[in-house]
Amino acid sequence: MTVDRPTIDAAIAAVTAAADLTTSAQGRLLAGDTLTKTDDSPVTVADFGAQAVVCAVLTDSLGEIEMVGEEDANDLVDDRSGLLDGVAGLVSSTLARDVSPATLLDWIAVGSGSASADRYWTLDPIDGTKGFLRGDQYAIALALIEHGEVVLGVLGCPNYPLTSGARGATFVAAHGETHLLAAGERTQVNVVPPASLDVARFCESVESGHSDQGQSAQIAEQLGMTAEPYRIDSQCKYGAIALSDANVYLRLPTRADYVEKIWDHAAGKLVVENAGGRVTDVHGAPLDFARGARLSANSGVIATSGRFHDEVVAAVGNVLS
Repeated sequence: MTVDRPTIDAAIAAVTAAADLTTSAQGRLLAGDTLTKTDDSPVTVADFGAQAVVCAVLTDSLGEIEMVGEEDANDLVDDRSGLLDGVAGLVSSTLARDVSPATLLDWIAVGSGSASADRYWTLDPIDGTKGFLRGDQYAIALALIEHGEVVLGVLGCPNYPLTSGARGATFVAAHGETHLLAAGERTQVNVVPPASLDVARFCESVESGHSDQGQSAQIAEQLGMTAEPYRIDSQCKYGAIALSDANVYLRLPTRADYVEKIWDHAAGKLVVENAGGRVTDVHGAPLDFARGARLSANSGVIATSGRFHDEVVAAVGNVLS
């Protein structure tokens, strides 16, 4: 499916604005500024603020949209902690205009759309909360889904370390291609598969609660992979696979009843696939985005640079069984 240029440009602008907001919030957090009265609020301020900014930019550019976002405006309606004022201040600073609490709530509420619509956006305003709090890696993940297929993905990774020495990358996946926007340049991204599995590198979550790292080690042993894993927060892992900084990303189920959410994978999945890699669940089935806000037909995620994907799926099956 094709996506018109104004839609792509609006998505890039929305993620870029959200990256400006989250970078500012993260810097203030690391400087000891909690942004609001509550000690645990900085990441919440940035989450709500990033969702508001993305929805504001998209609706300003495209008109009314359907959006499935992670944050719920109702969580701010009865705020008594000053959180709403903190979000409004951060958004006003980012957009360089005064934003009233009512307008802010309206923008955040755009994200309460239906995942059953024929065409809708999905957003994780800050994917990788703990990385964000550490001053490390996180992502702004925005995707457009049409008839159950992800047709556009924009993945903003403000702190991603590039081989050039620069930091910060935005991945744009559309029309069968992935492009990297970094340091003022735009380049097409194509995965470079390793020559063999013994020189391949795993990519996995920093937080052990997000994937079973013990099982990952068993799978690596089965495949003959000996390199230290590349541990990085958030959907930045998909960027790492696309850039060939790593070759295999495993998100293994930590609970039998856990179901992945669409906003945690939609943008990253398209970034990898359009760069020439493969993404499936742990059984080798494609990720199914036609079932609402959760990937209820799938279990876990495997993303690879493509060449040895089937071997990885087989090894995962051996270990999980």
